[in-house]
Amino acid sequence: MLIDRLSENIDVDDAIKKGDAMLAVISFDGSHAIIGHLDECMEHHILLTKAGLSSGDIDKYFRIVFDQKGADWTFVCPPDYMDIPDRASRIMAFYRDGFAMISAFLAEMGLFVGIKIPKRYRRYMDA
Repeated sequence: MLIDRLSENIDVDDAIKKGDAMLAVISFDGSHAIIGHLDECMEHHILLTKAGLSSGDIDKYFRIVFDQKGADWTFVCPPDYMDIPDRASRIMAFYRDGFAMISAFLAEMGLFVGIKIPKRYRRYMDA
């Protein structure tokens, strides 16, 4: 996986080692990921813009906030994910694929931490 580290003033790898909170977007196919410091980027769509990509492409990425203690997954399944028409099947595929890609990304970063879906995003799971 190609991982782009974006920062204007902070060494991303040092920030991760220190335990700073980071943002990441990971492409659905796992071909690339972009990382930025939470304090510099604040939101995933801003991270994409800083990478020179359209913020409108946010639904093409798995989105996490992570540090050395764990990763919070912004679990928002796009309505056209994998062109799966059935909502329940689409959400299950998104969960399965996202868990695999996010785990691979974190492992590549040398982080073996849990992945949590914050309560505000669990409404998709309840469906």
